[in-house]
Amino acid sequence: MILRTHYSGDITPEMDGKEVTLAGWAHETRDLGGIAFLVLRDRKGLAQVTLVKKLVGKELFKSVRSISRESVVQVRGNVKAEPKAPRGFEIMPTEIRVLGSAEVPLPLDPTEKVECELDTRLDSRFMDVRRPSVLAAFEIESAVLRSIRDYFYSQGVTEVFTPKIVAAATEGGTDLFPISYFEKEAFLNQSPQLYKQMLMGAGMDRVFEIGPIFRAEEHDTRRHLNEAISIDLEVSFADDKDAMELLEGAVVAAYRYVTENCLRQLEAIGLNLSVPKVPFRRITYTEALELASERDVKMQWGDDLDTETERFLGETIGEHYFLTDWPSSIKPYYTLPYEDRPEVCRGFDLMHPRMELASGAQRVHDHGMLVSRIKEKGLDPAGFEFYLNAFRYGMPPHAGWGLGLSRLVMTMLNLENIRDAVIFPRDRRRLVP
Repeated sequence: MILRTHYSGDITPEMDGKEVTLAGWAHETRDLGGIAFLVLRDRKGLAQVTLVKKLVGKELFKSVRSISRESVVQVRGNVKAEPKAPRGFEIMPTEIRVLGSAEVPLPLDPTEKVECELDTRLDSRFMDVRRPSVLAAFEIESAVLRSIRDYFYSQGVTEVFTPKIVAAATEGGTDLFPISYFEKEAFLNQSPQLYKQMLMGAGMDRVFEIGPIFRAEEHDTRRHLNEAISIDLEVSFADDKDAMELLEGAVVAAYRYVTENCLRQLEAIGLNLSVPKVPFRRITYTEALELASERDVKMQWGDDLDTETERFLGETIGEHYFLTDWPSSIKPYYTLPYEDRPEVCRGFDLMHPRMELASGAQRVHDHGMLVSRIKEKGLDPAGFEFYLNAFRYGMPPHAGWGLGLSRLVMTMLNLENIRDAVIFPRDRRRLVP
């Protein structure tokens, strides 16, 4: 049984006279007496179905009146070129079937004519995603993932999957979700970082992973979640500069792919997207503090960047940029310090004018130095023995980064809240749907 031969977006006026079968949702119905309209919506757009009472017969005409908005319908009919109709055509139906009725009233309005609060939208996310602009955002997210995977493959990078249930925190601390199933301590993983580095010791040379990470942070902001998708890369025989080049290459590849292949989705969102220019500007942590001091932002060398400083730098620079040469005290133990100035490390953050997108570094690859760095951070090397063992038997110099998918999509599409870039977000207040 063929329920659909075409999507609405595939139909053109040049198909005049062709029989088609469409399937989707009843976006809108209008009865003007002798003529009625059913607007059918599927994931590729809208199609106007026109019923002339004299032509279609009483029963078919009458059936449209009983179709509630958002019911699932199948329409078989002929394409008719009509300059006055949306997109220059209409469907003259010979059969209309209701495949799934929608209850009344609806929990929210998928036509986007009536706005509603984000919490209301998330409570009925299945309905919210029917809104063309919301659906478009997630189709673009899929395109972003495809483009970044393609970019990685073009650079000779192998995709891997690392454990999400672990016995130790990646960076220590308390931002962990404990699991009570095992007879020993276990947690949801904060990051694939340790496993990526171990794979450098395994000789895999270049790896990437796209998967979930979990942070038990107390942040309740527009840009934080407790569960997120991270795009991680690690490459051997590379330094921080090599890693930054691969990161800006991945971001630009995503923007370019979306601008070339997601025109319909960008139109639904109402966005004119441009591809960032490379190379991205590089400024050091010290230079950033000097810039911030012009605005009397009160930060001392060694402090992490606060929201006010990030905002000022974003407004001043106005484009993607790398923040490099961070104080070693701020960055994790696996970040390599400069030999001639160990108080500064080869860590970097990729910044969008609105927020941080990614964090990376050249890593410590010497076993003795790594043990010392772990101790300096107040951690016990014994808890990282499984990780440290990989550094005892020949670990190449390596570098890498982790990029937040949702933050990348959020900033690309100028979304107000990171929850708009996650189909079913998880934060301190939300576990369903």
